[in-house]
Amino acid sequence: MSIRLHINIDHVATVRNARGVAYPDPVTAASLCELAGADGITCHLREDRRHIRDEDVKRLREAVTTVLNLEMGATDEMLRIALATRPDVVTLVPERREERTTEGGLDVLGRRDVLGRMTGALREAGVRVSFFLAPDAAQIEAALGLGVDQIELHTGEYCHHSGARRAAELERLGAAARQVVEGRVALAAGHGLTRANVGPVAALPGMEELNIGHAVIADAIFLGLDRAVRDLRGAIERSVGARL
Repeated sequence: MSIRLHINIDHVATVRNARGVAYPDPVTAASLCELAGADGITCHLREDRRHIRDEDVKRLREAVTTVLNLEMGATDEMLRIALATRPDVVTLVPERREERTTEGGLDVLGRRDVLGRMTGALREAGVRVSFFLAPDAAQIEAALGLGVDQIELHTGEYCHHSGARRAAELERLGAAARQVVEGRVALAAGHGLTRANVGPVAALPGMEELNIGHAVIADAIFLGLDRAVRDLRGAIERSVGARL
Protein backbone atom coordinates (compact mmCIF):
# COMPACT_ATOMS: atom_id res chain seq x y z
CA MET A 1 0.00 0.00 0.00
CA SER A 2 1.32 3.43 -0.93
CA ILE A 3 1.72 5.85 1.98
CA ARG A 4 0.42 9.38 1.55
CA LEU A 5 3.08 12.03 2.01
CA HIS A 6 1.87 15.39 3.29
CA ILE A 7 4.39 18.23 3.37
CA ASN A 8 4.16 20.86 6.10
CA ILE A 9 5.11 24.26 4.66
CA ASP A 10 5.08 26.24 7.93
CA HIS A 11 8.78 27.04 7.88
CA VAL A 12 8.62 28.67 4.48
CA ALA A 13 6.39 31.18 6.26
CA THR A 14 8.90 31.31 9.13
CA VAL A 15 11.60 32.51 6.74
CA ARG A 16 9.22 35.02 5.16
CA ASN A 17 8.16 36.44 8.49
CA ALA A 18 11.75 36.84 9.66
CA ARG A 19 12.17 39.78 7.29
CA GLY A 20 8.60 41.05 7.16
CA VAL A 21 8.41 40.68 3.38
CA ALA A 22 6.17 38.74 1.00
CA TYR A 23 8.66 36.02 0.08
CA PRO A 24 9.27 33.16 0.18
CA ASP A 25 5.59 32.48 -0.30
CA PRO A 26 4.25 29.33 1.45
CA VAL A 27 1.48 29.02 -1.13
CA THR A 28 4.03 28.86 -3.95
CA ALA A 29 5.95 26.29 -1.91
CA ALA A 30 2.78 24.21 -1.54
CA SER A 31 2.27 24.17 -5.30
CA LEU A 32 5.88 23.11 -5.89
CA CYS A 33 5.51 20.31 -3.35
CA GLU A 34 2.40 19.06 -5.14
CA LEU A 35 4.22 19.12 -8.47
CA ALA A 36 7.02 17.07 -6.87
CA GLY A 37 4.53 14.41 -5.82
CA ALA A 38 3.21 15.41 -2.40
CA ASP A 39 -0.21 13.91 -1.68
CA GLY A 40 -1.23 16.77 0.56
CA ILE A 41 -0.20 20.02 2.21
CA THR A 42 -0.17 20.61 5.95
CA CYS A 43 -0.06 23.96 7.73
CA HIS A 44 -0.37 24.93 11.39
CA LEU A 45 -2.23 28.12 12.25
CA ARG A 46 -0.91 28.93 15.71
CA GLU A 47 -2.51 31.27 18.20
CA ASP A 48 0.48 33.64 17.96
CA ARG A 49 0.66 33.38 14.12
CA ARG A 50 4.40 32.81 14.32
CA HIS A 51 4.53 31.36 10.81
CA ILE A 52 1.27 30.63 8.96
CA ARG A 53 -1.21 33.50 8.99
CA ASP A 54 -4.96 33.63 8.44
CA GLU A 55 -4.59 34.93 4.89
CA ASP A 56 -2.18 32.06 4.11
CA VAL A 57 -4.85 29.54 5.10
CA LYS A 58 -7.40 31.21 2.82
CA ARG A 59 -4.97 31.26 -0.09
CA LEU A 60 -3.90 27.67 0.51
CA ARG A 61 -7.55 26.58 0.47
CA GLU A 62 -7.89 28.17 -2.96
CA ALA A 63 -4.57 26.89 -4.34
CA VAL A 64 -4.10 23.36 -2.99
CA THR A 65 -5.31 20.75 -5.45
CA THR A 66 -4.55 17.65 -3.37
CA VAL A 67 -5.51 17.65 0.32
CA LEU A 68 -5.27 20.59 2.72
CA ASN A 69 -4.64 19.55 6.33
CA LEU A 70 -5.01 22.38 8.86
CA GLU A 71 -3.30 21.78 12.18
CA MET A 72 -4.76 23.87 14.99
CA GLY A 73 -5.34 24.10 18.70
CA ALA A 74 -8.70 23.11 20.15
CA THR A 75 -10.09 26.62 20.65
CA ASP A 76 -13.29 28.35 19.62
CA GLU A 77 -11.33 30.85 17.52
CA MET A 78 -9.69 28.09 15.51
CA LEU A 79 -12.97 26.22 15.12
CA ARG A 80 -14.57 29.32 13.60
CA ILE A 81 -11.67 29.68 11.16
CA ALA A 82 -11.82 26.01 10.17
CA LEU A 83 -15.58 26.10 9.60
CA ALA A 84 -15.20 29.21 7.45
CA THR A 85 -12.26 27.86 5.45
CA ARG A 86 -13.30 24.20 5.14
CA PRO A 87 -9.93 22.44 4.83
CA ASP A 88 -10.16 18.79 3.85
CA VAL A 89 -8.76 17.70 7.21
CA VAL A 90 -8.32 19.36 10.59
CA THR A 91 -5.67 17.92 12.87
CA LEU A 92 -6.21 18.98 16.47
CA VAL A 93 -2.92 19.43 18.28
CA PRO A 94 -1.84 20.59 21.74
CA GLU A 95 -0.44 24.10 21.77
CA ARG A 96 1.48 26.12 24.33
CA ARG A 97 2.60 29.61 23.40
CA GLU A 98 6.07 29.18 24.90
CA GLU A 99 6.92 25.94 23.08
CA ARG A 100 9.32 25.98 20.12
CA THR A 101 7.35 23.30 18.29
CA THR A 102 4.49 20.96 19.15
CA GLU A 103 5.43 18.97 22.24
CA GLY A 104 3.62 15.73 23.00
CA GLY A 105 0.10 14.76 22.09
CA LEU A 106 -3.41 15.92 22.92
CA ASP A 107 -4.79 15.26 26.38
CA VAL A 108 -8.00 13.62 25.21
CA LEU A 109 -8.81 12.27 28.66
CA GLY A 110 -8.62 15.72 30.21
CA ARG A 111 -10.44 17.58 27.41
CA ARG A 112 -12.95 15.00 26.26
CA ASP A 113 -15.93 17.37 26.25
CA VAL A 114 -14.20 20.14 24.27
CA LEU A 115 -12.63 17.76 21.78
CA GLY A 116 -15.88 15.86 21.33
CA ARG A 117 -17.78 19.08 20.62
CA MET A 118 -15.19 20.23 18.09
CA THR A 119 -15.03 16.84 16.41
CA GLY A 120 -18.80 16.79 16.00
CA ALA A 121 -18.95 20.31 14.55
CA LEU A 122 -16.15 19.66 12.06
CA ARG A 123 -17.48 16.32 10.88
CA GLU A 124 -20.97 17.79 10.48
CA ALA A 125 -19.38 20.40 8.19
CA GLY A 126 -17.78 17.65 6.09
CA VAL A 127 -14.26 18.10 7.46
CA ARG A 128 -12.29 14.99 8.41
CA VAL A 129 -10.85 15.11 11.93
CA SER A 130 -7.47 13.83 13.04
CA PHE A 131 -6.03 13.86 16.58
CA PHE A 132 -2.29 14.26 17.17
CA LEU A 133 -1.51 11.81 19.97
CA ALA A 134 1.42 10.38 21.85
CA PRO A 135 1.64 6.58 21.54
CA ASP A 136 -0.39 6.15 24.74
CA ALA A 137 -3.06 3.44 24.91
CA ALA A 138 -5.46 5.34 27.19
CA GLN A 139 -5.37 8.50 25.07
CA ILE A 140 -5.88 6.52 21.87
CA GLU A 141 -8.83 4.65 23.36
CA ALA A 142 -10.43 7.93 24.40
CA ALA A 143 -9.93 9.35 20.91
CA LEU A 144 -11.49 6.32 19.29
CA GLY A 145 -14.53 6.86 21.50
CA LEU A 146 -15.00 10.36 20.08
CA GLY A 147 -15.39 9.13 16.50
CA VAL A 148 -12.28 10.64 14.93
CA ASP A 149 -11.43 9.81 11.33
CA GLN A 150 -7.67 9.56 11.87
CA ILE A 151 -5.05 9.40 14.60
CA GLU A 152 -1.60 10.83 13.92
CA LEU A 153 1.07 9.42 16.22
CA HIS A 154 3.68 11.81 17.62
CA THR A 155 7.09 10.41 16.58
CA GLY A 156 9.21 13.00 18.38
CA GLU A 157 10.53 10.70 21.11
CA TYR A 158 11.55 8.12 18.51
CA CYS A 159 13.31 10.76 16.41
CA HIS A 160 15.12 12.50 19.25
CA HIS A 161 16.80 9.39 20.67
CA SER A 162 19.09 6.65 19.41
CA GLY A 163 20.16 3.13 20.24
CA ALA A 164 18.11 1.17 22.76
CA ARG A 165 15.93 4.16 23.60
CA ARG A 166 14.96 4.62 19.96
CA ALA A 167 14.21 0.91 19.65
CA ALA A 168 11.95 1.11 22.71
CA GLU A 169 10.13 4.12 21.29
CA LEU A 170 9.61 2.30 18.01
CA GLU A 171 8.03 -0.57 19.94
CA ARG A 172 5.68 1.91 21.61
CA LEU A 173 4.75 3.32 18.21
CA GLY A 174 4.17 -0.18 16.89
CA ALA A 175 1.80 -1.05 19.74
CA ALA A 176 -0.05 2.24 19.29
CA ALA A 177 -0.30 1.68 15.54
CA ARG A 178 -1.89 -1.71 16.09
CA GLN A 179 -4.42 -0.17 18.48
CA VAL A 180 -5.35 2.53 15.95
CA VAL A 181 -5.72 0.04 13.10
CA GLU A 182 -7.82 -2.28 15.26
CA GLY A 183 -9.98 0.75 16.10
CA ARG A 184 -10.74 1.08 12.38
CA VAL A 185 -9.55 4.64 11.88
CA ALA A 186 -6.80 5.88 9.58
CA LEU A 187 -3.22 5.77 10.91
CA ALA A 188 -0.77 8.62 10.37
CA ALA A 189 2.48 9.75 11.98
CA GLY A 190 4.70 12.80 12.14
CA HIS A 191 7.12 15.05 14.01
CA GLY A 192 10.88 15.04 13.61
CA LEU A 193 10.92 12.57 10.72
CA THR A 194 13.73 12.83 8.15
CA ARG A 195 15.04 10.84 5.20
CA ALA A 196 17.39 9.09 7.63
CA ASN A 197 14.86 7.95 10.25
CA VAL A 198 11.52 7.69 8.42
CA GLY A 199 12.02 4.09 7.27
CA PRO A 200 10.98 2.14 10.39
CA VAL A 201 7.95 4.38 10.94
CA ALA A 202 6.85 4.05 7.33
CA ALA A 203 7.21 0.29 7.67
CA LEU A 204 4.76 0.04 10.59
CA PRO A 205 1.81 -2.15 9.52
CA GLY A 206 -1.22 -0.09 8.63
CA MET A 207 0.61 3.21 8.19
CA GLU A 208 -1.34 5.35 5.72
CA GLU A 209 0.07 8.87 5.97
CA LEU A 210 3.17 10.77 7.05
CA ASN A 211 3.28 14.51 7.79
CA ILE A 212 6.78 15.95 7.43
CA GLY A 213 7.86 19.56 7.27
CA HIS A 214 11.01 20.84 8.94
CA ALA A 215 13.30 18.21 7.38
CA VAL A 216 11.97 18.88 3.89
CA ILE A 217 12.43 22.65 4.13
CA ALA A 218 15.90 22.14 5.63
CA ASP A 219 16.89 19.75 2.82
CA ALA A 220 15.50 22.19 0.27
CA ILE A 221 18.14 24.76 1.27
CA PHE A 222 20.80 22.44 -0.15
CA LEU A 223 18.88 20.29 -2.64
CA GLY A 224 15.98 22.43 -3.83
CA LEU A 225 12.37 21.81 -2.86
CA ASP A 226 11.54 19.46 -5.73
CA ARG A 227 14.41 17.08 -4.97
CA ALA A 228 13.85 17.29 -1.21
CA VAL A 229 10.27 16.05 -1.66
CA ARG A 230 11.25 13.37 -4.17
CA ASP A 231 14.14 12.08 -2.03
CA LEU A 232 11.85 11.79 0.97
CA ARG A 233 9.26 9.98 -1.13
CA GLY A 234 11.97 7.58 -2.26
CA ALA A 235 13.02 6.81 1.32
CA ILE A 236 9.41 6.06 2.24
CA GLU A 237 8.78 3.86 -0.77
CA ARG A 238 11.94 1.82 -0.12
CA SER A 239 10.75 1.17 3.42
CA VAL A 240 7.28 0.12 2.31
CA GLY A 241 8.82 -2.12 -0.35
CA ALA A 242 10.94 -3.84 2.30
CA ARG A 243 7.87 -4.29 4.50
CA LEU A 244 6.04 -6.04 1.66
